[in-house]
Amino acid sequence: MPALLLGGVSIACSPILVRISEVGPIATAFWRLALALLPLLLVRRERQPRAAREYFEVAAPGLFLAADLACWHISLHLTTIANSTLLVNLAPIFVTLFSWLVLGQRISRAFLAGLAIAIVGIVILKGGPNSLGGGDVRGDSIAVLAAAFYAGYILLLVHARKRHSTNTIMIWSTISAALCTGVMAWFVEPVLLPRTAAGWMTVVGLAWISQAGGQSLIAFALAWLPPTLSSLTLLIQPVVAALLAALLLHEPLTAAEAVGGLIVIGGIALARRG
Repeated sequence: MPALLLGGVSIACSPILVRISEVGPIATAFWRLALALLPLLLVRRERQPRAAREYFEVAAPGLFLAADLACWHISLHLTTIANSTLLVNLAPIFVTLFSWLVLGQRISRAFLAGLAIAIVGIVILKGGPNSLGGGDVRGDSIAVLAAAFYAGYILLLVHARKRHSTNTIMIWSTISAALCTGVMAWFVEPVLLPRTAAGWMTVVGLAWISQAGGQSLIAFALAWLPPTLSSLTLLIQPVVAALLAALLLHEPLTAAEAVGGLIVIGGIALARRG
């Protein structure tokens, strides 16, 4: 649980770094993945895949991560930011439904109550129901698709962790995700390379802190925690992101955002008891 929470906090840094990146969102996603390979390869110790099935098991999560990032970034250009960020955070609902309907996992009432409370907290954190209107149907639909892809990423990580180490999964899933986002960035981004040293430091921080650090901690934790609880606990990300925005970007934290964050944390705590 501490590893999962620390991973969520590390990923929460990414919106700040994406905001100040000198390149477009998909190009930023590519550098986030490609540059993360350096620390991952430096600490490589475990046996690497040998059969085609093993390669697929460790690379498949990266395909879903690349699809999630692409859909989310596209939705941000088609609908309101409030709608997009809220709908992307619905991934725990997809994980819970899949775990219940397909995997046959028993879902307790306490967990469902915690899930509902956490989603309400996210809505309040994002400005309440009144701020979620005026979105575009296409953009909203793509944001929901991004949430489904992220749910698939979490579930595939859980499956891969039954047979492979954290480092092995992170190396090959990052390679597959980097290849996918690299192709997309080549066709849609007008600028691919940061212009200044500060721009390179931004994508390096995104790669080493959020991707290599945060995603590795999450993959490590998923060997012991159920995917339902893990995906719900990761709702801590927008709470931490709001705090970082207040501290680093001088975006004031409103009373509603503070209340919403506390509600999210309360929902996570209740779900963990369930």
